[in-house]
Amino acid sequence: MARTAHPSDHEPRYSQIAALLLGDLRDGTIPPGERLPGERELANRFGVSRETVRQALQMLRRGGLVSTDRRGSHATLPGSTAEHVPSLDFPVGAHTTEPCTVHRTTVIWETPPPEHAHALGLEPLRPTLVHRYESAAADGSGLRTAVTSFSAVAVTEVEELARYRDRADGTASAQLRRAYDWMRKAGLTLHHRDSITQLPRSVRVTRRVHDQYDRPLEITDLVVDAQQDALVYEFTLPAAG
Repeated sequence: MARTAHPSDHEPRYSQIAALLLGDLRDGTIPPGERLPGERELANRFGVSRETVRQALQMLRRGGLVSTDRRGSHATLPGSTAEHVPSLDFPVGAHTTEPCTVHRTTVIWETPPPEHAHALGLEPLRPTLVHRYESAAADGSGLRTAVTSFSAVAVTEVEELARYRDRADGTASAQLRRAYDWMRKAGLTLHHRDSITQLPRSVRVTRRVHDQYDRPLEITDLVVDAQQDALVYEFTLPAAG
């Protein structure tokens, strides 16, 4: 829920804004390392001038809670699990740091692949939210593709995912980078199990995510154009508390 500022006779307006932004940092609405909205967007959100926003950000910078560079202001609040688990970026393992990489992400409401439907406990031909990711270097090398299907539990209980129900037509870019943060904020503990196997010219990762009640949340098939050893690893992320 968006916070709004309320005038006070006892506290400067910029201090109120700083306190509200600090709340966003502490509850994970703005995870560590995440770029804060721009000054104009924050000014519109809180109904204040950009100068007031600058003063609020300066308070947070003095406290070491945000840092600012040429790309904008970033959260630096310590102590969050997300700060220590870069794999919260979604889909896990799909992103690359190679320069000149072209990314494409889409989301659509459709019948998932049969193996996904089975893993998620969906009835045959029942549609769900399906996310597709693709990246490659400018010369076409280093291709990575990922297909993720979300369960009815995930779409029902995670508000941000539910919003895609009526606008997932497969044409617009899908901004689901924080999907795992959204799940945790919804009170779900995330248990990841990634099975990684060697293919002739690539590595395939099949990821299954369950919550604390062993309900399936999502399944992803990620194919990476690389040569790596096969392995299996798993980890658990507690719900945001």
